[in-house]
Amino acid sequence: MLATVLLLALPFCAAESASSYAGSTVVDSYPPPGATNTTVDAYFPDASQVGYAGPTPTGAEPAAIVTAIPFSKVENIFPLSRPNSADGADSTFNVTRHWGNLSPMYSVESFGLPDASPVIPEGCGLNAVHLLMRHGARYPTSGSGLSQFASDIHAAAVKEGFNATGDLKFLATWTYKLGAEILTPFGRQSLFSNGVAFRYRYGQLLNGFTDLPVFRTTSEDRMVDSALNFAAGFFDVRTYKTDYHQEIIIEENNFNNTLAPYDVCPNANSEDIGYFGDTQASTWANIYLKDAQTRLQPMLQGFNLTISRLVYMQQMCAYETVALGYSEFCDLFTEEEWEGFEYYNDLEFWYNCGPGNPTAAAQGLGYVQELVSRLTHTPINVWNSSTNSTLDSSNITFPLNQPIYVDATHDVIISDIVTALNFTSLAATGPLPTDHIPPHRSYISSQIAPFASQLVAQVLSCPASEEPTHIRFLLNDGVVPLTGIHGCTEDSNGLCALASFISGMHERIGEINYAHDCFANYTMPNPDNIIDGRYPS
Repeated sequence: MLATVLLLALPFCAAESASSYAGSTVVDSYPPPGATNTTVDAYFPDASQVGYAGPTPTGAEPAAIVTAIPFSKVENIFPLSRPNSADGADSTFNVTRHWGNLSPMYSVESFGLPDASPVIPEGCGLNAVHLLMRHGARYPTSGSGLSQFASDIHAAAVKEGFNATGDLKFLATWTYKLGAEILTPFGRQSLFSNGVAFRYRYGQLLNGFTDLPVFRTTSEDRMVDSALNFAAGFFDVRTYKTDYHQEIIIEENNFNNTLAPYDVCPNANSEDIGYFGDTQASTWANIYLKDAQTRLQPMLQGFNLTISRLVYMQQMCAYETVALGYSEFCDLFTEEEWEGFEYYNDLEFWYNCGPGNPTAAAQGLGYVQELVSRLTHTPINVWNSSTNSTLDSSNITFPLNQPIYVDATHDVIISDIVTALNFTSLAATGPLPTDHIPPHRSYISSQIAPFASQLVAQVLSCPASEEPTHIRFLLNDGVVPLTGIHGCTEDSNGLCALASFISGMHERIGEINYAHDCFANYTMPNPDNIIDGRYPS
């Protein structure tokens, strides 16, 4: 009997025989060829042709951001499976919140104002709202290290000597199932759900429109899909196309676009300046992944688990989870290693597009100029940044009288913009070291620019009236202190007098030297002690 038990156990201890397709790319296509036969469409009339809709009276618009106490938070990732770490399934540790900009958006508890709520302060009225949102969860960008990792696995698997054992035995039959660039189903769902939530919170402001709203996005596929999914959730699946105007701004080199300003800021695309954070993060990776390399390499023969490949494996966990719902790469790494990965992303963001990069404020400048223009109902008349003079000079494509503004952008641009806005509380514990994780750090990329991130400016009147008197900002539901802005004083609710905020923004705009920081020939300071996103004067 004992011998039988041992024999049954042996295959699970032995190396997994590598298949010839291990690491190969798998692509599915839907709808199938020939399935879009229009000759049968007449058999399936739409609802307007069928009729018999029944009663359709509408109700009042919701305003949950004024009335909803307690506030409803984003706390789960349904329908994705919540991954575990190598420490086990019983831990309360949430792996998904340690993926940096690859984390699904979650409600941030506090940015230093623990008593502040996203619900507007008692006695105040809501006059307008400005939403800047990131696209939803996507596949990796084209040419990323993940597809190369898969190719390397495949190249090794077809040779003699490739064996995968233990926790890595799944690699013997693993295939690469990720596309590139476009939204995943979860990414589409997130933006639709955000649209629904935004209607619940701010729908009452629709009563202030005299014409259809203009919302903006860029021309990249995932940006358009994010904007449309948000609109379908905010308005209605059947009517959204006629409920608003969707402005799509070209995202391409040499096209001015405040939602993709890196295309007109050459220094943001240079290896030694724009991607300085990659170098800093790599230094840290060699420290935090050393134990993982020692632990996992003996399980894989015929393939060298370099530090960069281990980073790709952590990224694979995040991307497979948001694309396929689950990933076997997740529980290869300990909680400490996931904390290290989070900090790896923090370093990339801080030094690439955050307070530690000299082009960050310049890239965020154009949006700040547009925000001030909207807040003051004054057209922009100085074109010294990434603003698009053709579009922003028109009251059709850049209206200044909307109670609701919605703009879709990228993760790095949200980071640039909060840097340009001078949210100094986020930079309070910088610059970030590359040899350890500082305790109680203020800059955490998963809280700033996760998938479906939301930066919301609430324009308020306190006490409630038709004339706005104050402004405050929520970043992924966390209220942000505005004390870094000249004229804004400490406030437990994050409020700043609107006139003071506008004055402080004019001052900040004057500080940012777009021409120099984006175009001048300079090198990164050594050490890089920048904490405000501008090249030192």
